Amino acid sequence: MLEGKALIEDTDMPTKMQIQAMAAASQALDLYDVVDCKSIAAHIKKEFDTRYGSGWQCVVGSSFGCFFTHSKGTFIYFTLETLNFLIFKGVASSSPPSTPS
Repeated sequence: MLEGKALIEDTDMPTKMQIQAMAAASQALDLYDVVDCKSIAAHIKKEFDTRYGSGWQCVVGSSFGCFFTHSKGTFIYFTLETLNFLIFKGVASSSPPSTPS
């Protein structure tokens, strides 16, 4: 396990889930090279899909922007080592997208 400590920037997850998110990130960093953000994100997503049901999304990198809608209680954004981690469960749209006339 990495010795670095995660710094939570923002979250609405329960504490137990936050701990799991940071543990999954640390485990992924032990398994994959720090530049392999896609594999790190896939590892974390699979872990959360297995533990908490499907529909989780994970973004990992040193610089990114995002805009999304998430289910209440399923969002965390934190930094560990040199990377930023965004984990959330998406919200399904309740209405079909409108088509332009």
